[in-house]
Amino acid sequence: MGRFLTEEEKAASPKVTWGLIRRIFSYLKPYSLQLALVLVCICLSSFMTLLPSILTGKIIDEGLLKRDLHALVFYIVLSLCVTLGANLIGVAESYINTWIAQHITYDMRNQMYSHMQQMSQRFFTGSSQGDIITRMTSDIDGVQQVITNTFTSILSNVITLVIAMIAMFQKNWILALIGIVIVPLFTLPTRKAGKVRWSLTNESQACNDEINGILNETLSVSGQLLVKLFGKEQYEYSRYEDANRRMIALNIRENMAGRWFRVVLSTFASIGPMLIYLAGGVLMIRYGHNLTVGDITVLVALLGKMYMPVNSLLNIQVDWIRSMALFTRIFDYFDLPVEIKSAPDAVIPAEVKGDIVFDHVSFAYEGDDLVLKDISFTLKAGHSIAIVGPSGSGKSTIINLIPRLYDVTGGSVTFDGTDVRKLDLAFLRSQVGLVSQETYLFNGSIRDNLLYVRPDATEEEMIAALRKANIYDFVEKQEAGLDTMVGNRGLKLSGGEKQRISIARVLLKDPTVFIFDEATSALDSISEQKIQEAIDPIITSRTSILIAHRLSTILAADEILVVKDGRIVERGSHAELVEGDGVYRELYETQFSGAMNRADPDGVTELEEYIWANQPADEP
Repeated sequence: MGRFLTEEEKAASPKVTWGLIRRIFSYLKPYSLQLALVLVCICLSSFMTLLPSILTGKIIDEGLLKRDLHALVFYIVLSLCVTLGANLIGVAESYINTWIAQHITYDMRNQMYSHMQQMSQRFFTGSSQGDIITRMTSDIDGVQQVITNTFTSILSNVITLVIAMIAMFQKNWILALIGIVIVPLFTLPTRKAGKVRWSLTNESQACNDEINGILNETLSVSGQLLVKLFGKEQYEYSRYEDANRRMIALNIRENMAGRWFRVVLSTFASIGPMLIYLAGGVLMIRYGHNLTVGDITVLVALLGKMYMPVNSLLNIQVDWIRSMALFTRIFDYFDLPVEIKSAPDAVIPAEVKGDIVFDHVSFAYEGDDLVLKDISFTLKAGHSIAIVGPSGSGKSTIINLIPRLYDVTGGSVTFDGTDVRKLDLAFLRSQVGLVSQETYLFNGSIRDNLLYVRPDATEEEMIAALRKANIYDFVEKQEAGLDTMVGNRGLKLSGGEKQRISIARVLLKDPTVFIFDEATSALDSISEQKIQEAIDPIITSRTSILIAHRLSTILAADEILVVKDGRIVERGSHAELVEGDGVYRELYETQFSGAMNRADPDGVTELEEYIWANQPADEP
């Protein structure tokens, strides 16, 4: 079947430049010797594949017509040996070609993965995960197909055609011209039928995608629950039945198009040989030409050998455009700038304290739309700051600037007096421990997830971290202990258990600065209490930044920053801020006052708990 470009492919055809061609061949350059071997193998294989057709003339003229058994056997054996040799060379060429393709894709995958690891958080939040995975997998896998099929196919087909044409002109230039003229004609039905099948295949694929979409939506746990709750079983069945009926009709049309294609192709393909037999017969019978029966047979055989190469080369534009588009998509990702990286003269301080200063910081994710505006505050080593404010006010953005998940648009963030942009990036991030609202655990054991931050950690150190995170009692009760599997994204654990393991992971890292971003958000009161018990000692002993909605957490901080619309609108202690008539008082009355009266299982309110925990020892 012929190959065709979709309308989207036609519209997005890449601009082919010498720069693009040179860049593609730069990946082939390390394998120049292997490529030379492939070229030699293709030449030998193409010649030896055509040789049996030429030997057919000898078998007929020298063996059969002259009744020479010795010559007959010799040419038959020679033909078999040549065929075997061509096949063996073809195997060698295929192996070398595949070896080259695999190594080039290996190089590209490594380069792509390394480059993706260096991309900023902005890239990952602004890009489709599916698109990233596609570039990493199917696009680079497509390079292998380009090398093993497109490039070698073009070479092989061109060489086969050249050798076949030379051989035909040596036999008889008149019949050779007839053959060359009619070869493109009997490829036309292939193109026509191929276009019909291409169109039907696209329709069939679209219909298949629709069916898969229905299945994915309605047979998943959540989808099936929704169907049942809204009583849509019959509606969804009708949707599926309609799509299934259309799929069957398209499949029947596609298969029948193939049947008629083979009938037409068989008819047209027989015209060429018949014309050569007719023209050869006229030359021999009417004009007494010295052509032999073997010569005409060879010409017919060579004509047949030309059909597939010509048909393949007619599709060269399609293959070429798709190949260039594939490389262009990959190079587009390779050319993405690395926004955040260590400066060439990056600093690694000899001593670390943990002082953090935001000096008139502004930040925008895109363009001039500032998310943070003139943020300034100082966090001394060993102290803690709580950041509160309405949803979307910029709280998480502030903390993301410390480990350089993003870089400031204006102003500066300093760590121990040095701008974070001048610090070695690996060093900076090693000093910051972040416990986020959205806990992520890798699909492995608890041990694997802990060792991810410190591969050399001992079991005693892991247990100590789990104890501090108030999760060791849970781990100890598990049959596999530290080797308990957490499942994909930690789905075998509850939200509180995942969060406490993530706290243990950060504790094992032992950073200078701890950041808690809504670490107890969306958890039940018991899980929240256990996490709070793990966090409280850290707040009082280590440099900490907290984004929190729990009152006791906020009260435990040395200073409270109130953020609204990207600005710090208030700052101070709880007592100072609650006496005012600003954002904090509003948050206190709508969010925190409920916590004052919310009792734990023992009937103790959060405020009472905090007051008792912080009263002087000599008071009753």
